[in-house]
Amino acid sequence: MKSPKVKKEKLDDVMEPEPEPEKTYEDLVANVNAIAQPLASRKLSKKLYKCVKKAAKVKQIRRGVKEVQKFINKGEKGIVVLAGDTMPIDVYSHLPVLCEDNSLPYAYIPSKMDLGAAAGTKRPTCAILIKPHDEYKESYAECLDEVQSLPQPV
Repeated sequence: MKSPKVKKEKLDDVMEPEPEPEKTYEDLVANVNAIAQPLASRKLSKKLYKCVKKAAKVKQIRRGVKEVQKFINKGEKGIVVLAGDTMPIDVYSHLPVLCEDNSLPYAYIPSKMDLGAAAGTKRPTCAILIKPHDEYKESYAECLDEVQSLPQPV
């Protein structure tokens, strides 16, 4: 004789951790490091995140300091997006100089978590190179114009 099946009840006692409230742009800007110049505005940051998402969809991004540095040295063109809250700054402090030497536009955004999420990974990313592509040329051109118009640090 088989024993009757007993349904297992879900335990309501187990509390799920509440997600942290999303940080505002001002909160994120408060955490940026000293070399994060030129820092993108809130509006430009959103445009850059959207452009990164579109580029990641068609696999037209280079992600991470080593990969970005390698392809800048090889002469690849595009927009370099750097995260402003990366610590220690020695990790990527050489990239702005490389960008200026190769006349590539670059901008800092406040959060490496958001940059990694826009690139389609769970891992935070502190440097991304967005390559031009026909799939998203309008948003790329718009971002390019705005990043080039940012005041360069002295």
